[in-house]
This record gives sequence, structure tokens and C-alpha cells, in this order.
Amino acid sequence: MHVSPTMLRIEGVRQLRNPYTLAFTLAMPVAMYLLFGAGMGYGTQSAGNGNVSFYVMTSMAAYGTAVAMSSLTSLAATEAKQGWGRQLAMTPLTTLGYALTKLLTSVAFAALALVAVCTAGAMTGARVDDVWRWGATAAIVLGLGLMYGMYGLGVGLFFSSDSAAALASITMTFFAFFGNVFMPLDGVMLDIARFTPLYGFVALARWPLTDGQLTTGQTDQLWMLFLNVAVWLALFALLVMLGMKRSRARQ
Repeated sequence: MHVSPTMLRIEGVRQLRNPYTLAFTLAMPVAMYLLFGAGMGYGTQSAGNGNVSFYVMTSMAAYGTAVAMSSLTSLAATEAKQGWGRQLAMTPLTTLGYALTKLLTSVAFAALALVAVCTAGAMTGARVDDVWRWGATAAIVLGLGLMYGMYGLGVGLFFSSDSAAALASITMTFFAFFGNVFMPLDGVMLDIARFTPLYGFVALARWPLTDGQLTTGQTDQLWMLFLNVAVWLALFALLVMLGMKRSRARQ
């Protein structure tokens, strides 16, 4: 059995009842969009192929997706270390099935966060010139956002504490502040931001709107953004490997 519909349903309901999950993966990105996008007078101003509200909406959708993927996959790693695998061995569900169930749950919540922010944007004046740019933005956010599931898995394996999920989401928020996600950066801070884990991901998500144009008048090169994503994906994979090694050493 690769995926258990019953476990998938129970896992989804369990996360929906978790106030931490709802606050950080759903409520916070929407609230920040409403505050800094729709709630500001500059939200209707032109930005690239749309307006500022769409720019902020994209940033918050990408942030919410990264938090959902990292926090929920870190929970899976923590559960596995606590001996949950021995319980699963008594059921028809395989280890692969357990991992797929957790991954599907993470993707579902990432998609839910994306839909919530985009719905709020559509209802409050987020505008882009062409309809296809909505779909392209959503596809980039959800597709590339999967890489942060690897980060969450690495954090969950590397740290033995039950607070691994909180650590994963808090570090994502830290990366967002210093990665040109929450507020436009300039000068040295922007130079530093280009090396952070969220910069390439969010800049690519904004590409259908901005074509790489920054608020400072500079332009990001597409190859540099893909390089940022590739390097951090490799580092996240290394974190998972180190986490697995450390987890085995503790057993």
C-alpha cells in the first residue's frame, strides 16, 4: 500500500485542527498581504505587468508555501525518529506510503496557502495584465516551493527536539526578512539578500509580473536566480544527509 486514504484524511484533519499550522501557514501570509498590499494606498500603483498589490500577493504566497512545506515535513521527520515507524510496520502501509502521505499533506497545505493568498488578492484589487500570468505565478510558487520540503525534512532529522517544526518556520521567516521578501531592500542589504535561500525562489515567482525588474531599478539575471535555487537545493539535500547520519548515531 503506497498511500492510505484514511491516514491522508486523518493527517489533513489533524493539521487543520492545529492552531500553529493555521496561524503560520494560512492566516499569517493572508494577513500580511492585506496589511502591506491591499491595505496600503500604494497597492493600486503600477508595478511591472500589474500593480503593487499583485507584487505583495506573490511574495506572501511564496512565503506561505515555503513555511507550509518546511514545517509539515519537519514534523514527519520528528515522528519517524520517535518510533512511529515501528507502529506503521504493524499495518499494510509501507515506509514509502508513509512518506508519500506526509508529502501529499504538505503539498495540499502549501496549495491551500497559495489559494488563500491569491483569493484574497483577487478580491482586493491585485491586478496583472494577462490572465496567464496568474497561472504562471501559481505554478512557479507551488513547483519550486517543494524544495523547502527537503529543508524541513533536514531540520526535523538533524534536531531531536519536538520544536523542529517551529524552528523550520521561524528560520523561513528570518530568511524572508533578509531575502527581499517582506520589504524591498537596497544597497548592501540587497547584495546580501541575493545569497539567501528565499531570494531566487521569490524572484522567480515574481518574474511573470516584473520580468526581473527590481524596485531599485536593477534587473535580476534569470541564470543567477536559477543558480541560487540550485545551490540551496543542493545544500538542503546535504542537510538531509547530515540529519540522517546524526539521527542514526543517536539510535
